[in-house]
Amino acid sequence: MAPERVSELRYLNSYFDREGSQILVVYGEKNVGKTTLLYQFASGKESHFYRARSASEREQCSQWARELKMGKKKEPCYPSYCEIFQRILGEEPLPDDKAVWSGEPEEKKLLIVDEFQYMVKAGDGFMKELTALIRSREANRPLMVVLCSSSIGWVENSMVNKIGEAASELSGFLKVRELGVEAVRSFFPDFTRRQCVETYAILGGVPGYWRHFEEGLSVKENICKHILDRDAFLYGEGQRIVEEELRETGVYNTILASIAAGRRKLNDLYLHTEFSRAKISVYLKNLMELELVEKVFSYDTEGKANTQKGVYRISNHFVHFYFTYLYPNLSSLESMSGEEFYKEYIAPSFNYYVADYFSLFCKQHFERWNKQGKLPFKVERVGEWVGKFGTIDIVAQNEEGKTILGICNWEKPLMRYDDYEWFLFCAEKAKLEADYVYLFSVHNFEERLKLEATVKPNMKLISMDEM
Repeated sequence: MAPERVSELRYLNSYFDREGSQILVVYGEKNVGKTTLLYQFASGKESHFYRARSASEREQCSQWARELKMGKKKEPCYPSYCEIFQRILGEEPLPDDKAVWSGEPEEKKLLIVDEFQYMVKAGDGFMKELTALIRSREANRPLMVVLCSSSIGWVENSMVNKIGEAASELSGFLKVRELGVEAVRSFFPDFTRRQCVETYAILGGVPGYWRHFEEGLSVKENICKHILDRDAFLYGEGQRIVEEELRETGVYNTILASIAAGRRKLNDLYLHTEFSRAKISVYLKNLMELELVEKVFSYDTEGKANTQKGVYRISNHFVHFYFTYLYPNLSSLESMSGEEFYKEYIAPSFNYYVADYFSLFCKQHFERWNKQGKLPFKVERVGEWVGKFGTIDIVAQNEEGKTILGICNWEKPLMRYDDYEWFLFCAEKAKLEADYVYLFSVHNFEERLKLEATVKPNMKLISMDEM
């Protein structure tokens, strides 16, 4: 269990330890580690796990019954959900609705249903029977049901309407998010910090993808072997992510490819695609609901006139990598070897591509330091300032308005003094006064900057090796 998942496990156990029965919804993108988390949670508990299919209710029940080896003796081949629950719980139905369980108190049981959205979309039988089961449980026969889903957009935007009154029986929600870059280092202990950031830039915080990289290979070798090879699992994963949740993939591919190519404003997308602005906005909204795209909001300062407004970027790391390098060059991908493709299309701009993710890496460390009390003051708000001329990677303030500003250097071997001067220019445009300045660099700093830091106690120079 990754350290970052300790809080999720604690949350699940807090519900399990409560009196009575509960239904909890756990959701997050595919391969993010939901199933691993739930198996860890189920360890030592009397539990049953079922992975739903995309099927009719009758077929779903038939498949579940087959797994339970039902159909023998007097058991039906096509049971109802109620009959399945009785088999799982090892119970006979009570004589009537008013009957009271008179047996000994039982240990709480756990039922996990993965990808439950398939059952809900097929009909209302599952949720009706499940809520009836929960309502009928006596206090001395507790049951916890975990409904798991990889369909983020459906859970957050459609589920409650779809299940209707059954929503009132839900006890809570847990969204399993991607892990941070430090978890990559735990997964690949022999990787350098640079390799960890590069791997995070490509695969994101998705453990299911990490398993396809090999620690004994360089990042370049892993890309060639596990992404660019036609037989590799990750070869078509970028397109599969889009196709699984969306229709009209031609429109979505066009928008994603345009953003990946640097057309990040609505007007730029309009000019390139010739779709109407209204249409683009609707499709962007759908992409944001699926957490494939995010709208970048600049930190609110008095320098609003100098900010870029309405800037979009691809937030799913692997989708970003796919639409940056593979999608625009599919013909060459088919005809070239992985080595040739990497040299021709990825190597020239890969350092630039990773730079944004190094900024995210620095921000994650900054927020961790804040939780650990290692900053000059307790920060209440952290963001970034996206200007027309440049970006301030970290803007952090407390309730009194004390401010820490930070910039991150990935592309250059040294952070130079003129980088610092450009940062000060951006801060002036943003109308931000820094009480403290944090300069992050992948390697080192120019001597003049080091000298400046010795005479300015509010200036911190931090190399990646120090993080």
